[in-house]
Amino acid sequence: MKSIVTGGAGFIGSHLVDKLLSMNHEIIVLDNFSTGNAENLSHVKNKIKLVDCDISKKEIWTNEFKNADWVFHIAALADIVPSIQNPVSYFNSNVVGTLNVINECKINKVKRIIYLASASCYGLPKLYPTTEQSEIKPEYPYALTKLLGEQIVMHWSKVYDIPVVSLRLFNVYGTRSRTSGTYGAVFGVFLAQKLANKPLTIVGDGNQTRDFTYVSDVINAIICAVRSNKKAEIYNVGSGRSVSVNKIVELLGTKKITHIPKRPGEPDNSLAGINKIKKDLGWEPKVTIEEGIGIILKNINYWKKAPVWTPSSIAIATKEWFELLGKK
Repeated sequence: MKSIVTGGAGFIGSHLVDKLLSMNHEIIVLDNFSTGNAENLSHVKNKIKLVDCDISKKEIWTNEFKNADWVFHIAALADIVPSIQNPVSYFNSNVVGTLNVINECKINKVKRIIYLASASCYGLPKLYPTTEQSEIKPEYPYALTKLLGEQIVMHWSKVYDIPVVSLRLFNVYGTRSRTSGTYGAVFGVFLAQKLANKPLTIVGDGNQTRDFTYVSDVINAIICAVRSNKKAEIYNVGSGRSVSVNKIVELLGTKKITHIPKRPGEPDNSLAGINKIKKDLGWEPKVTIEEGIGIILKNINYWKKAPVWTPSSIAIATKEWFELLGKK
């Protein structure tokens, strides 16, 4: 089997590469390292082909799709703040890049395609658990561009009979999680602060809840989807449980905390409705939040080089966020 993983040097992508190698796949990783980290693949660099490229531009990377069996499209720019500051870059990466990838899949008759979408498309949900039928209402450019990417692959699937499944991920955490960002990589922020013996920056009162899903569960969901015969289907991927930020802080075992202002466009709660993926694909999460954080703490040194955010640096980084999304 020949598999292509776009964004394979990233958090989720590198874990998927490990899984595919255990299945004896020939693997090609396409990445421009805008959010990925070459260190995530250092242990397998001699077992894969790594192509440094920009999928938003049609270049020689397209040749890699010849005879590909499976394609996993994970590459994307992430985070709220930079998407507000640079919406065109996000459109090029997440929309144009996705169009280029799905078109190569069409041309080369790829057997199965998995698109990793985002639960941010639901915006500020009115329904909990939030199901795939819930209202779509993206609040910021990142969410919009991931939604547009999903719409493109779903449309291509229906029109050109391409076997695509889209997985809407809720909050994914685990080893190798991104070390940048003031939101979306909350564990990266907290772990760097913990290592530096600095207070953890809790947004608002910390009572807001999130559906955190451990990365190995997400990888298993991806494999279930690619092995299925489903086509043009969308599935939520989450733990089906909510945990408060305050509980996360407790499990991380630190008492140094500080509070920063609640941010516009962020839901007070998130909870994935996962009945559809359980029923159709037979997948369900296995790792509890306590188990997942235990694994992270054993590997905490990964975040030694991560930037240590402070209330003042976060305030500077999120200034435009408040100015633009804080309007009524």
